[in-house]
Amino acid sequence: MTPAAPTPTTPAPAVRVPLRARAVIAAAAFAGLVAFLWPFVVAPGKFGSSYAPPLIFGALLVLILAVVVSEIASGGIDAKALAMLGVLSAVNAGLRPLGAGTAGVETVFFLLVLAGRVFGPGFGFTLGCTSLFASALLTGGVGPWMPYQMFGCAFVGLIAGLLPRLRGRPEVVMLAGYGAASGYLFGFLLNLSFWPFATDPHSSIAYLPGLPFTEQWHRYLLFDLATSLGWDTGRAVTTGLCVLIVGPAVLAVFRRAARRAAFEAPTRFVPAPASPSLTYSKE
Repeated sequence: MTPAAPTPTTPAPAVRVPLRARAVIAAAAFAGLVAFLWPFVVAPGKFGSSYAPPLIFGALLVLILAVVVSEIASGGIDAKALAMLGVLSAVNAGLRPLGAGTAGVETVFFLLVLAGRVFGPGFGFTLGCTSLFASALLTGGVGPWMPYQMFGCAFVGLIAGLLPRLRGRPEVVMLAGYGAASGYLFGFLLNLSFWPFATDPHSSIAYLPGLPFTEQWHRYLLFDLATSLGWDTGRAVTTGLCVLIVGPAVLAVFRRAARRAAFEAPTRFVPAPASPSLTYSKE
């Protein structure tokens, strides 16, 4: 009897990030969550000015992102993986203006989902940051909102690399569903960057300092549904359809490139011991 063929599974991430870089990425992700969720625990007035929080967190996030990129570049991934990161960042920066955000249509997220899936969560996190940074420079979208957009996309790529291992059609369906969900997730996070400053004591959905967490959370959910549900739906539909249509081909290309490049973290060079010198004697 011939043994049964093994069930195909998704291979390990093509770009393996070392332990220290993983710790830095985890710290950066935690800082990003704090930057988004602070309105539920701290009132804007505690900072002395309503405009202080975005400036403080913006500067903090930029510094953390610089640490993440430098940590990975200094020994986390090899030159081929860095080249792939640069190429995909440039492609994503070029794709973003195609949608221009019209009716929520965004063409940047499906590539983040597929790249994070193949190359791993650390690569996906960094690609989300670098893609939005390059896109902002290309389109003139530099502003206090940029660090929040960078972190929003970083979370999209990070989570894509942490999804369960599947292969074939179930994998594409799972990634399409996640791509659609990531469209809502991105909008949900980005609204938190400006919602605390649109205060109106007479509105039932505006931020009101001093309320308990549950009431504040309820107000924000209503605010998100009322102001950006339609916009986020356009982003979710675009991302899900792009993954379904071009996902299988792009996944195959990424995995073929990963096999040929044989990405691996660079190892520290240790010189070989010097061979003993040969002596010659004359007779």
